[in-house]
Amino acid sequence: MNYEAKNYDHLLGTEGFSDQLLKNHFTLYQGYVTNTNKIAGLLEQFLKEGKETTPEYAELKRRFGWEFNGMRFHQYYFGNMKKGGVALNSNSDLANKIATDFGSIEMWQKDFKATGTMRGIGWVVLEYHPCANRLFNVWINEHDGGHLAGTTPILVMDVFEHAFMIDYGLKRADYIVSFLKAIDLSKAEKRFDLVKASQPSCAR
Repeated sequence: MNYEAKNYDHLLGTEGFSDQLLKNHFTLYQGYVTNTNKIAGLLEQFLKEGKETTPEYAELKRRFGWEFNGMRFHQYYFGNMKKGGVALNSNSDLANKIATDFGSIEMWQKDFKATGTMRGIGWVVLEYHPCANRLFNVWINEHDGGHLAGTTPILVMDVFEHAFMIDYGLKRADYIVSFLKAIDLSKAEKRFDLVKASQPSCAR
């Protein structure tokens, strides 16, 4: 399967994000798509050539998850942004679930911000675990470390330096404030509704 990079030019002009920052970020994302396809092709070639037990094959297999997740998390990230943002519908299932699991919308946002300002590079993801029926704010180091098994991303925030340093320098907290103003929480609501409707089987 060959993945194609999505176009997010509609985000240019978003308040709090310079066009230079966004264009650089789009280019970085496109690199993940390119490398995902490249490694997938090499793995297929190695398998056909009987090289599946080689160290090269093993390293490519490990690298694939990093490139693939880099691609997908950027798609979640740009996909849950919108000029001007869209507020959370206080009557939505997601709003009610956030209030139940975190105590209030404000406490969830406080925890989300706090997770984002932790030292290190990575992602902050609001994830839903359908079997536990629980939302979590999760720190994901790099792209492939920190996932909670069985969870689905509902809201994704990039906290690698490339996501903010051109505009904010080391002021990551200021970037997070701008990001929260630019998120489309109706998209998060749809992701939550979709995973709840899918009724996945749970490991016993």
